[in-house]
Amino acid sequence: MAERSFVKEVEKLRACEGEVFRGEGILAITKALLENGVGYVGGYQGSPISHLMDVLADAQDILGELGVHYEASASEAAAAAMLAASVHYPIRGAVTFKSTVGTNVASDALANLSSGGVTGGSLVIVGEDYGEGSSIMQERSHAFAMKSQIWLLDPRPNLPSIVKAVGDGFELSEASNTPVMLQVRIRSCHVHGEFTTKDNVRPSMTVADALENPRRDLNRIVLPPASFLHEQEKVTKRLPAALNYIQKHKLNELFGPQDRKVGIVLQGGMYNGVIRALQRLGLADINGETQIPLYVMNVTYPLVPAELMDFCRGKDAVLVVEEGYPDYLEQAIGAMLQKEGVNTKLEGKGPFPEAGEYTGQVMLDSIQTFLATHSDALPGKGRAPNTPGPLPDVEQLKEVVPMRPPGFCVGCPERPIFAATKLVEEELGPHHIASDIGCHLFSIMPPFGIGSTTMGYGLGPASASAFNTNETDRRSISFIGDGGFWHNGLTTSIGNAVFNQNDGVIVVVDNYYSAATGGQDILSSRANNKSKSTKHPITEAVKGVGVKWVRQIDRTYDVTQMQSVLKEALTTDVKGPKVIVASSECMLNRQRREKPIINQAVKEQKRVVKTRFGVDEDVCTGDHACMRLSGCPSLTVKELDDPLRDDPVAHIDQNCVGCGNCGEVADAAILCPSFYQADTIHNPSKSERFFRKIRDRIISALQNWRERRTLIIEEVS
Repeated sequence: MAERSFVKEVEKLRACEGEVFRGEGILAITKALLENGVGYVGGYQGSPISHLMDVLADAQDILGELGVHYEASASEAAAAAMLAASVHYPIRGAVTFKSTVGTNVASDALANLSSGGVTGGSLVIVGEDYGEGSSIMQERSHAFAMKSQIWLLDPRPNLPSIVKAVGDGFELSEASNTPVMLQVRIRSCHVHGEFTTKDNVRPSMTVADALENPRRDLNRIVLPPASFLHEQEKVTKRLPAALNYIQKHKLNELFGPQDRKVGIVLQGGMYNGVIRALQRLGLADINGETQIPLYVMNVTYPLVPAELMDFCRGKDAVLVVEEGYPDYLEQAIGAMLQKEGVNTKLEGKGPFPEAGEYTGQVMLDSIQTFLATHSDALPGKGRAPNTPGPLPDVEQLKEVVPMRPPGFCVGCPERPIFAATKLVEEELGPHHIASDIGCHLFSIMPPFGIGSTTMGYGLGPASASAFNTNETDRRSISFIGDGGFWHNGLTTSIGNAVFNQNDGVIVVVDNYYSAATGGQDILSSRANNKSKSTKHPITEAVKGVGVKWVRQIDRTYDVTQMQSVLKEALTTDVKGPKVIVASSECMLNRQRREKPIINQAVKEQKRVVKTRFGVDEDVCTGDHACMRLSGCPSLTVKELDDPLRDDPVAHIDQNCVGCGNCGEVADAAILCPSFYQADTIHNPSKSERFFRKIRDRIISALQNWRERRTLIIEEVS
């Protein structure tokens, strides 16, 4: 169950020739794939590309009508391997995943694909994010494109340019027998706009046609001596063919007057930011007409030396706008200028910071610095009138706005797992704990502070394998999510532990979905999926690779049970890996699934019970130990009006989803009995209304009786 449904939006994909398509970038990419006769599509979800996978999943009926095969791949490697269908057959194929982590996972398949080359157009759509909120390491796909000689497109972030880039990518791939990467940043994925559509095109050869007519070209198979010849072909044939196509079809663009003494060379994805900065500096209008010459590289690899030299020649200085580090483009352009003897001054990482996202403020300040140094375009070389003043010092901001580290959602079923782990460590002492990619990685943050490393998706247990030693009885603990488990963890982590007789404890956090990437279904999901096979237990897979000690917990909110099983795993005499599968449904997905049903039932006058939890203010001691073991955002503090109680008490706010974790933790840790459960009944039955009146009368009578017996001291004047 994905976090967002595109069932209504995908109907726009049926638009015909001449219609105006309006929507998000990811929808435009899907429409462009259909207009360009794609034969098959696959991929693996992950921000910022997750929703493209969700769109494709919701558009399966439309894809099927055109004979387009779609797969939600088990991993990025599985997706990239799909492109093998385009090696011998003239079938256009596309895959998509998050980069750079996805590109790293897919690297083996992509390198082989690039070596042998392709017959049909092959497009690898990757999403990148250099922002402060990005969940991945700050690397660049550009390096991988250069390493394996895969052409890299980076279109301007508007719908017509993105749609055109999809078609250009397929044609460039076929013209040069080389796979092509299409890079879209997070803003490109979700930018809104419009473009004029074309008719969807059924692939000239479908995968079914290929199966009926198998082909084989020995020269495309990566084996010596062919693999040696492939590297020669890349340089002598494919690269010249690509350069010729890029120049002939003008994939890169020029804007503004070309006779100015300064200019800007930029990645296509940086265009909107550059134009906005020039607007704020008074050097471009609202329609994008710029007074500063721009060379927009919608293709950032390979570079076209002839175009670059023509742009730079005769200019005093040129600024390279290149997001990310290292400065591959600046170095390459500098080498070209040196080789051609062109004396144009080249700037880039200097006015711009060396690393990080090029935000609006960064873009404005850096371009202004360049122009103030090398041009008289800025009157008086001063700041633009509409430029904001300096921002407050970061340290001052920290005093006003505290840091907000990522954390678990309200009611998350993973929180009690780590509460139980902390309780076990209080009894048995600290352990080396290896973390993994996924929601459970938030356990490294307060209040839990659990986990020492994270090495990659599905690699949590593998990253603890070095601690497999017989010299001590203490065992390591490692965590892996159900998404990472099916991604590659079953073999790389569990199988590896069995093969090497690892004696550590492995906790598989099973929340029924690939939750961290948006709640997509996986093999062990409990939901019915009309196009995928689900309901395959993780425990069976674990036993299948040879694990003997396996425990299944079907309700992670039972902290006492979780604590008991974890302690057993750490102290048992059984050797070999100990695997605990801790299962409870992701609360976000559960709420998405249940809320519409509950709301509809209430409207239909059906009896519905909603559970909430609270804290008895009279019982709470105010030591807040419950928060240190729960960390739920809905569990907060409240100041009392009682002058005899200075400390704030625990309080559960209106965000509570009734999971009961706070009370379970308090009970397991023997904290206090201040937590209570309250059930709100919508559309109660006649008997419930009757007993409610009886209870209200009894309570009212008792309150009146207590009030009459209360001693009241009146002040006499």
